[in-house]
Amino acid sequence: MRNLLRASAAVIALFTPTLAFAHHPLGGLPMVTFADGILPGVGHPLLGFDHLFFVALVGVAALFTRQRFATPAAYIAAMLIGCYAMSTGIGLPAKEIIIGVSLLALGAVVLSGKALGVLPAIAIFAGFGLFHGSAFGDSIASQEAAVGGQVLAGYLIGLSFVQYAIALGAGWLVANVLGAVNAQAIQARLAGAVVAGVGLFLTLENVEGLVFDLMGWAS
Repeated sequence: MRNLLRASAAVIALFTPTLAFAHHPLGGLPMVTFADGILPGVGHPLLGFDHLFFVALVGVAALFTRQRFATPAAYIAAMLIGCYAMSTGIGLPAKEIIIGVSLLALGAVVLSGKALGVLPAIAIFAGFGLFHGSAFGDSIASQEAAVGGQVLAGYLIGLSFVQYAIALGAGWLVANVLGAVNAQAIQARLAGAVVAGVGLFLTLENVEGLVFDLMGWAS
C-alpha cells in the first residue's frame, strides 16, 4: 500500500499543471523574430495543461510498443501539420472537444493495461495530434494575422522539440523511476487514470458549453 501511494503521488506530480490555460508566454506581445517564435513554441505545451497531459501520456503509452522512440514522432509530425495548416487559415472543427476526448481516450487505453501495437499507436497519436496542432496554430494565428516565415519556423521548431522531450522524459520517468516494466504495471495505469480523469472533466465541460450555446444560455 505504501508503494502504491508513493506511485500515485509521483504520477500526480508528473501530470500536475503549471499555469492552467495560460497559452502564450509573450503575454500577447507581437512576434517578429525567429526567437519570438521559439519562446511561444516551447512555452505553449508547458503552460497548456491539456496538451501537456496528452503528450506526456503519449510517451508512457509508447513505452510498451516496439518503437518507444519512433511512435511519439508520429504525434509530432501530425501536430506540425495541424499547426501549419491552421497558420494558413485551414483549421479543424470542434478541436477543443476533440482535445478533451483525446485525453479521455488515451488515458482509458493506458488505464486498461493493454499495450498498443505500433500501427494503432501511430494512428491514435497522429489522429489526435492533428487537433492538438490545430489548437497550437490558433495561438500563433491570434497573435499575428500574417505571421512571418521566420517566426513560424521558430514556433514549429520550439513546439516539436519540447513536446518530443516531454514524451520521452515522461516515458523514462515512468519506466526508470516508477519502475513500470509493462503495460499492466500499476504505475503506468495510474498515469492513464489521472489523464482519463482530466479528459472526462474537459469533455463534460466542453459538452456543457456546447449545449448551453445551442440553447442560447450563457455558459
